[in-house]
Amino acid sequence: MTHAFATHPVRTNPDGRRRRILLALAGTAALGSGPALAQQVPARGDILIGRSTAMSGGMAPFLAPIHEGQDAAIEDFNARGGVGGRKIRLVTMDDGFDARRTLENARQMTEKDGVLALFGVSGTTQVMTLLPYLAQARVPLISVYTGSPAVRAQQHPYLFTTRANYADELVKIVRNLVAVQTSRIAVAYENNDFGKLLLPLVEKTIAAENATLAGSHALASSGEDAAAAAKALSAQKPQAVLLVAAGPSVVAYVRANREHLGVPVYTLSLGAGTAVLKALGDDARGLAVARTGPSPSRPNIQLTRDFQASMKRYDKPVDYDRYTGYMDARVLIEGLRAAGPNVTRASLVQAMEGLGTLDLGGYVYQFSAQNHHGSNYVDIAVVGAGGVYRQ
Repeated sequence: MTHAFATHPVRTNPDGRRRRILLALAGTAALGSGPALAQQVPARGDILIGRSTAMSGGMAPFLAPIHEGQDAAIEDFNARGGVGGRKIRLVTMDDGFDARRTLENARQMTEKDGVLALFGVSGTTQVMTLLPYLAQARVPLISVYTGSPAVRAQQHPYLFTTRANYADELVKIVRNLVAVQTSRIAVAYENNDFGKLLLPLVEKTIAAENATLAGSHALASSGEDAAAAAKALSAQKPQAVLLVAAGPSVVAYVRANREHLGVPVYTLSLGAGTAVLKALGDDARGLAVARTGPSPSRPNIQLTRDFQASMKRYDKPVDYDRYTGYMDARVLIEGLRAAGPNVTRASLVQAMEGLGTLDLGGYVYQFSAQNHHGSNYVDIAVVGAGGVYRQ
């Protein structure tokens, strides 16, 4: 089933009107005290949404395309009248990909700027640092750019995610390798909390899927030791390498692997964004990537056609990063639209839980009071000539 952008996506909420009334009463009773109190009174004017993100520092170029996709979806929606005439406005603060600054920004935007919700926070440490504050301030955070299972280990009452987690991605990657008789897998992992925390999960997944761990090797975040890592893994005779890294280390390792090892490289969704592919150039060809959304270049569903039209309006490239930001902003928009023009923090949480089956035009999410993680979709895409993905 497809839907034009201006129509309302399909939402199925079997609990019905009685549950919504009870939820509304419960939300009213929960307003109590604390930093959230001032924003529980319906406001006039723009609906303010807080975005703490890396506008500077090493991660800024990797996140910039995601921001452009978010901005495009919101501009499109505002041009169509917004939420009952109220426009959505993103209040953006730079955190330099520093978790301490992310928390400071959240406090500023929530307690002083009066944002209704937070949106699009990037980084495992950043999100984990925010979780206690979300509960204290009773402010929702919608969409995060980390697939860490730790973020989803226990359902948080104010966190809503829109993407599969790394465990889902790893299972898809290893099953894909096993299916093509490539079961001897080496692991190159970034030598930081991200890589070291995921390594045991990688090892567990390889064992669970009846594959063999050929060996593993740490990789500096700068990628300066990529050649040494590729040479060390080469001695283990792997049939493929699973790369758990992001940013510069991906660029360096893919090139070193091509020179010293020559086996296929598979990586997680965050490992091969627009900036990485641009930096790699022709060296990106053959890189296999777990993708947590549909192809941005195949207009076979209405959501993709909406996205492509939006990118044309704003003269932006069509790619996975911008599509990621676009899709996540569309989910935020549907939560706000369901809550209505008198939206409060509490009613937005209730509206997100009440979305049920949300079809944005051929791509479906599932939200409920028991499930705040809207999707576990994963596919594998391979980079072809010119840095263009082929499924």
